[in-house]
Amino acid sequence: MHTPDQTPKIRFAMVLAAGLGTRMRPITNTRPKPLVSVSGKAMIDYGLDRLAAAGVETAVVNVHYLADQVVAHVKSRTRPKIIISDESDQLLDTGGGIARALPHFAGEPFFVYNSDSTWIEGARPNFELLGAAWQPDRMDILLMLSPTVRAVGYSGAGDFTIDALGRLSRRIEKRVAPFVYAGAAVVHPRAFDGAPEGAFSFNVLFDRAIKASRLYGMRMDGQWLHVGTPEAIHEAELAIAGSAA
Repeated sequence: MHTPDQTPKIRFAMVLAAGLGTRMRPITNTRPKPLVSVSGKAMIDYGLDRLAAAGVETAVVNVHYLADQVVAHVKSRTRPKIIISDESDQLLDTGGGIARALPHFAGEPFFVYNSDSTWIEGARPNFELLGAAWQPDRMDILLMLSPTVRAVGYSGAGDFTIDALGRLSRRIEKRVAPFVYAGAAVVHPRAFDGAPEGAFSFNVLFDRAIKASRLYGMRMDGQWLHVGTPEAIHEAELAIAGSAA
């Protein structure tokens, strides 16, 4: 078992930026969702800046919808170094998109960041917390979780329950789960062993890891901002303004 100071630094990240953003229309008729502005900053930049601050050296960004705009936006970044994974020919969904990028991660654990997700940080940055909580001997995937009732702009029933050891189980049908996946994770490449070919959802791997008792969760520090619709942008901006007051 490792101790926190023995945990290797996570050097790589996968940034999911290929989605169609259909619920964000009409804004996304002309702009990809990762480039939608929240409080004057593109959503993808919140994540890339935080990954850089956490010491990530290389981030793979997948692109599909309005791909040229995303590529132009990130090409000037030097921290982290950006590698584009072009899915213009076929949208691979979240799991398939990560699977295509695996050769770039040198067989090491890596962060996953949904580029249309953002949050207000707490006392300690959440990517730093994820890296400290990561235990590769016990975990295949570690998800950052928000309390369902505290998520700004979220009206769903949550995703997971968590046991005393941090292991996750799916929400029971017709009940509200206490935690929702907040769009950031640490993943070991072995989670993709035997994964489907082509397009598939990251959720497929969540379910496999649950069966193996290797899907874990970490309660985030701060407040998750679920920016899924044009109306939610205003809610997120109010929350950010309130946190800075």
